[in-house]
Amino acid sequence: MAVTAPRPTARNRPAGAPTGRSARRRGRVQWKGYLYALPALTVLTVFLLVPLGQLVQISLYHWDGVSASTWAGLTNYTDIARDPQLRAGFLHAFVLILFFSVIPIALALLLAAVTTRAGRLRGVSVFRAMIFLPQVVAMVVTATAWTAIYAPDGVLNAALRAVGMEAVTRPWLGDFSTALPAVGLIGTWLEIGLCLVLFIAGIGQIPMELYEAAKIDGAGAVREFFAVTLPGLRGQITVALTLTVIAALRTFDLVYVATHGGPGNATSLPAFEVYNRAFGTGQVGSACAIAVVLTAVILLLTFLITKLQPKEDGT
Repeated sequence: MAVTAPRPTARNRPAGAPTGRSARRRGRVQWKGYLYALPALTVLTVFLLVPLGQLVQISLYHWDGVSASTWAGLTNYTDIARDPQLRAGFLHAFVLILFFSVIPIALALLLAAVTTRAGRLRGVSVFRAMIFLPQVVAMVVTATAWTAIYAPDGVLNAALRAVGMEAVTRPWLGDFSTALPAVGLIGTWLEIGLCLVLFIAGIGQIPMELYEAAKIDGAGAVREFFAVTLPGLRGQITVALTLTVIAALRTFDLVYVATHGGPGNATSLPAFEVYNRAFGTGQVGSACAIAVVLTAVILLLTFLITKLQPKEDGT
């Protein structure tokens, strides 16, 4: 005779096992969550995913934006590796990471450590506001102002002549050897304020007990910075590194206003090449391929940078 297993009842049901009614309720709650997210997902799909798919599709064709397109396959992508001008553009973008990211983060760490220790001094808040001021100024205004500073008769050359260094003066944005570093220094000036605000906020979240323990152990200002402040800012450094690296790779308006990619292609960048090829030379397919590669590079670097983010347990 077959033996049937007893039906689970309230007495013999395992502890924590969901009932049929609770499981159905949990399923309804999950579907409600998706419904709440549906408007945001719709906007994301219409304004991001669909254009991105069209971007990839157009990158597989030769198209001037007006006439009929012809199939190109991966030719537009292989041209990025073969074309010296396009390779130089990506190389320039990686050089700008030094000016937009590495230097601002290093200087902001130094300034954050100094200003937090000198928090009681007069004028520190004004100094912090002045450092952050470039973040609220429009990029076109910033580029125009720095173009005037770098001009042959600008403030920089006038200051060099005033101290007897006339031999050093030059058209900084018109010289092949100085154009890219000059643009990079503008990026340093722009990004240091953002990094400083992030680091000052991060230092305020570090427990004071750690600083007191470091002082009891006889740590000076330098050792205290490397033993307490720097490890405590790992999360803020990751955020600053992500934002500044993306800013360096997608730089367009600064170069467009200040140098227009010149002299020659000394300051040409991928984002500028996307605009120039799409609206200047009528190579829309090539422009889309550059945009796809640039997007992939940004996503890859962002993924690698997030590995620096501390875990929930603080490791």
